[in-house]
Formats: sequence, structure tokens, C-alpha cells
Amino acid sequence: MEKRTHIAIVGAGLAGSEAALQLAGRGVEVTLFEMRPVRKTPVHKTSFAAELVCSNSLKGMKRDSAAGMLKAELAYLDSRLLETARRHSVAAGGALAVDRDHFAADVTRALEEESLVHLVREEVTALAPLAERFDGIVLATGPLTSDALAEELQRLTGTEALAFFDAAAPIVMADSLDMGKLVRQSRYEEGAGDYLNAFFSRDQYEHFIDELLAAQRVVAKDFESKDLFQACQPIEEVARAGRDAPRFGTCKPVGLVDPETGRRPWAAVQLRAENAEGTCYNLVGFQTNLTFPEQKRVFSLVPGLEHADFARFGVMHRNTFIDAPRLLEGSGRMVGGSVGSMPVPLWVAGQLAGTEGYCEAVRSGLHCALSVAAWARGAAPVPLPPTTAFGALMAYATSPATENYQPMHVNFGLMPPLENSVKQKRERYGQFARRGVAALRAYGSALVEAGLLSPRQREAGAEAAEPFLPEEG
Repeated sequence: MEKRTHIAIVGAGLAGSEAALQLAGRGVEVTLFEMRPVRKTPVHKTSFAAELVCSNSLKGMKRDSAAGMLKAELAYLDSRLLETARRHSVAAGGALAVDRDHFAADVTRALEEESLVHLVREEVTALAPLAERFDGIVLATGPLTSDALAEELQRLTGTEALAFFDAAAPIVMADSLDMGKLVRQSRYEEGAGDYLNAFFSRDQYEHFIDELLAAQRVVAKDFESKDLFQACQPIEEVARAGRDAPRFGTCKPVGLVDPETGRRPWAAVQLRAENAEGTCYNLVGFQTNLTFPEQKRVFSLVPGLEHADFARFGVMHRNTFIDAPRLLEGSGRMVGGSVGSMPVPLWVAGQLAGTEGYCEAVRSGLHCALSVAAWARGAAPVPLPPTTAFGALMAYATSPATENYQPMHVNFGLMPPLENSVKQKRERYGQFARRGVAALRAYGSALVEAGLLSPRQREAGAEAAEPFLPEEG
């Protein structure tokens, strides 16, 4: 009997969990190492796999957006975690948000019930012992890679690991909010929306900014811009760049109407439900480095939050990732197959590879699983079209021409240019999306031909992807 391939995956976050389930579904045995709860992190609250820590939003679902394209790709390729997310979704306007506890518990249960996945609660501090026991290794330890493993990566790659600070927003209890001051509304939508909105008058906003800028921070120094990933800038750092900067970003009032005046408010804070029951809300975009007492004091200046009970204060933490343009192939495998003297192949998935974002991490885990499965069959990985959302991201992240590499979300700025220039932005995005669908279908057919995707999976995926596919132009 032919020996079954056995792969070690380090990290049971979004990427590692998706990779494990995808590999098991293709007959590859997996031992999935997760250091929690043996070793805790500054931001995780549970021992569940795939716990979401910064936000419960998996971003937008618009058919002609990069985020919508990415979800179409996940659905089409039969992503296990996207299916789970849709099962535990909570109202969030045009975004896909989840009840994070139910989502993580469901993913953990799926891993524990999968016969080819062995979930081991143990910290991995060195790779050599794994290389002696397994046929290959997938690193998916995410932004909170332990110091010991980060040092191991430095030693093996011969390069310095890069790091920046990431930030998580506070969560407040719904029953502590003054609903008489909050307005339920989504941007540009009529009627009651999925967000609670706190509207600032000009004077209220100016006072809030004064206190925000004067508040005590955990790290009592001014961050250099290179230390902070732009999409997760603490709100006080945004305000430090300019008093009106939050008003044109996180606190922008566009698409909202104050029912008391019938006009757009001066500024607005949006709160998004954290769970299906709506018992707690996330302050959208309010990642912060303020001390806990200062968060309580300053954020209570937001209208409607005067007596807010904080279920979780915002926190900052280190985010570690490798220099992917120098170290990774487009398949997610290390250049040359492995690193240093490692005798087995090594892949890197998720945020450790610098693909920033929840759905990006899930897609990265799925991508690595397809690469590993092809390798286990003795075949080359199926090339990922750069005209798909994730294909464009991977092309950027693994291109030697990419300099001063920083983590990146999928976005249309990474897409190869259209054959014919289109000036109108909405039409241009629609064409990007339609071109991506054609490339995705061709990619799916190539995966079926390679035995990496079953015809049944492709048919089911095509149906599941339908809500995210653009209209024919």
C-alpha cells in the first residue's frame, strides 16, 4: 500500500484551518499545530481555531469590487471557511460579517471531526524536528508568530523578519448604549440599516479630537509611518496626521443623514453588530493604542456612548511577516523548495506571507493546499491567473520587482491593465470583475483536469459563487 503524504501545518488560524480541511478532503493527512491555549497571545480570547481578533467583518460583497471578486473565487473553489462564514453571518449592510464565536467554534468542530486532521495543542519553536517526522511543512502562524519561531525563520532565511504594529478596535455592550442618540442607518441606503451611527456636531467633534490627541498611549512614542500598516492605523495616529483626517476616513459622514436636521452630519462613528443577537457592537475603524482608562474616558465622548460598557478594549500587537518577494514562489512554496538545510519542502500561508486580510488569509490557505496536493501527486501546481483577485495579489507579493514590501489586501490597483483603457471607474471595475470570472472558470477547469478539484466541487462552487459574480456587461 502506498504511503499517505503527511503534512505538518503550524498555526490554526484562518489560513491554517482552511489548508488543513482542504488537504484532508484530498486525502492528505495533516497534523495541525496550534499553540493556544498552551501559549497565549496578547489579543486572542479563546482557544478556538480561526478566531477573529481585529474585527468580525470579512469586508464587502459587491459584485464589481475586489473584495467581492475574492469571495467569488473562494466560493467557486469550495472554501470551507467561507461556507462557514455565510452560515454564521450577521447583518452588516453590504459586508459579510460573522458571529465570531459561532464561526470559530464551527471551524474548530470541523477540524476535530475530520479523520485525516490531527489537532495538536503545542507550540512549535523549531522546524527541524518537524522535518524529521513529516513530508512537508506549511507555516501559517499569522501576525502573532511567537518570538522563538520568528527567530528560527530569521536563522533559516538569513534575512530579518519584518514587523509592524497592528491594532484592534474596542467592543461595547449594546445594553449600555443610549439608543435615543444613535441612528440605525447604512450608507446610501434608505430606511433602517445594519449599523448604529453616532453623529458629531462640529463642536463635539473638535472636543473629541482634542481629548483623543491628548490621551495617554500604551506605547508612549510617536510611531514612524513604516511601523504601522495603513489599513489598521490607530484612530489617534490618524488624527495626529491632521485634525480632519478621521472625518475623511473612519468618521466620514458621506451617505448618512441626521434625521434631526435632514442633513449630513459633521462627522459620524459607526458601530457594527459583533454577534447575531446584537448584544455587543464594534467601533468600526477605531483601532487604538490608548490605555484602557483613556479609551473609556475618550470614547465615552462619542454621542450615545457616554455610559458605554466595554466588552473589549482596543489593543495593539506586533505583526510579523516574511519578505515574500525574495522568499516565496507564486505557489506559496519557498523559493528553491525550502530554506537553509531543511530536508523537506516548506510553504507559507496567510498573513505570515504578507497577504493582509481575513478572506485573503483563507484564500492563501486554500492556495497553499492546492500547491501541496499537486506536489503530493508529483505534479507541478496549476498556475494562478494574475487577472483573478488573489492571483493579482500573489503576483505582487511574490514578484522580485516589488520593493519595500508591505502587507497588502486585494485591490484593483494590483490588477493587470485592461486591453482597452476605460476612464469611468465603475465600468472599469466591472470589466476587471468580468475578466476575472473568465480567468477563474479556466483555472477551475485546469484544476479539474489535474485532479485537484472534482467536477462536483466545481459545479457546487459555481452555484455558491453566483451571489458574488458580476453582471454580464
